[in-house]
Amino acid sequence: MAIDRSEKSRERERRFAMTTLVTGATGFLGRHVTRLLATRLDDIRVLVRPESRVQPIEDLPVKRAVGDLRDPASLRQALAGIRQVFHVAADYRLWAKNPNEIYENNVAGTRNLIEASREAGVRRFIYTSSVATIAPPPHGQLSDESTETSLDQMIGHYKRSKFLAEREVLDAAAGGFPAVIVNPTMPVGPGDWKPTPTGRIIVDFLSGRMPAYVDTGFNVVAVEDVAEGHWLAAQRGRIGQRYILGNRNMTFKEVLDALSRVTGYAAPRIQVPHFLPLVAGYAESLFCSIVGREPRIPIEGVRMSRYKMFVDCSLARQELGFRTSSVEEALSRAAEWYIRNNYVLHKTTAGAVYDRPSASVRHDGRS
Repeated sequence: MAIDRSEKSRERERRFAMTTLVTGATGFLGRHVTRLLATRLDDIRVLVRPESRVQPIEDLPVKRAVGDLRDPASLRQALAGIRQVFHVAADYRLWAKNPNEIYENNVAGTRNLIEASREAGVRRFIYTSSVATIAPPPHGQLSDESTETSLDQMIGHYKRSKFLAEREVLDAAAGGFPAVIVNPTMPVGPGDWKPTPTGRIIVDFLSGRMPAYVDTGFNVVAVEDVAEGHWLAAQRGRIGQRYILGNRNMTFKEVLDALSRVTGYAAPRIQVPHFLPLVAGYAESLFCSIVGREPRIPIEGVRMSRYKMFVDCSLARQELGFRTSSVEEALSRAAEWYIRNNYVLHKTTAGAVYDRPSASVRHDGRS
């Protein structure tokens, strides 16, 4: 009988400890994190704004709490009874008509959530930062979690806001708040419905809107692996520690060639110097500021491309047991999803492996 009571007690504690809130669940990475958690936990609540597009999570067994990271009162309500938080939400834009919105969402919103979580007695807080907060590597070396950086090194409002938000989390952790930070690199895979700036690279490639490329590079990882990394960070991560969740360092040309291999679409062959897209970006930005629309060539993205963001991901492997899968297969899943969901106009391409998307599938990804 003692064994039975012990097992029941552990089960009750497990369910209580894992009463979980997820922010950003309707976004690309957040949906994958939420889907994975739903296979392992019984009680998941997701924070959604009143205007949020909830179709990405309609098939998941989760409860919804309507609120906004900028509204502390709504956060206190959403956190009632919560013991674990996955803060995945982020304003991931490389251009905004009003840049203050990015800081309000990413910095003030994170600060509000930390304070509300502290009041609620949250036992574990997993914060989704970004590799954008990691300093570019010295020539011939790799950056890692310990690479020294500063706000002055952050290019653009998105990077600056994520750097400042991460500092909020680190400061809270230094004061005893139970936060662990994960820094995803460049996640790729299906379901990037917005799409994110990363997803736009794939869509532009498939749409034939990428006649040339620049000499840059980044670390690429399957989005499903990043979701698993969040779970591992919650189970094994050290309080106040950052963990880079990435896989393979690749030049932009290598990414485009990999996309060509898995789709049959031709990769661009012309490399252009950085000043050409920068000039084009400034010209387009001026025009877009007049007409009030988002530029296709964000200046911040071009400025970032001057650095190869190659990183060392060994700490997550060593401390969390983080493992990764094929980048090519992740790119293939992403390309197939975009094509089948009408993000890409069909064109006849020799060797293409995907069929024309069904007319019954709408542009927003809902069939």
